[in-house]
Amino acid sequence: MKVCCSSRASLCYWLLASLAAWAVLAIIGRLWHSLQGPPAVTCLLAMAVGCFANAFKNRTYHCVLTGPLFLIAAILLLSQVKPSLVWALVVVGTSIAFILEWRYSRKLKGAASS
Repeated sequence: MKVCCSSRASLCYWLLASLAAWAVLAIIGRLWHSLQGPPAVTCLLAMAVGCFANAFKNRTYHCVLTGPLFLIAAILLLSQVKPSLVWALVVVGTSIAFILEWRYSRKLKGAASS
């Protein structure tokens, strides 16, 4: 799978996909109370859906990494893992994904100018 870097369009696509997923999850939680989870889990699941959609459509490098990260973090929060540990994992993992994307984009620019 060939990946590329973030753009304004890909970030807007992620935002719209995440908001749509959040709305669907919120409606499901309202109608089916047994599936209603903590707000942080709902947000992480929506962000994961946005990342998976963005990775599939725009092939953004960091979304390939952060989609599974957000999904795992949501599962860990549901599993009663210490929230501060989960959020630290999310912050560090997301930062690493963006740093790797930044390095990848610099590598591409260097190869294009050669």
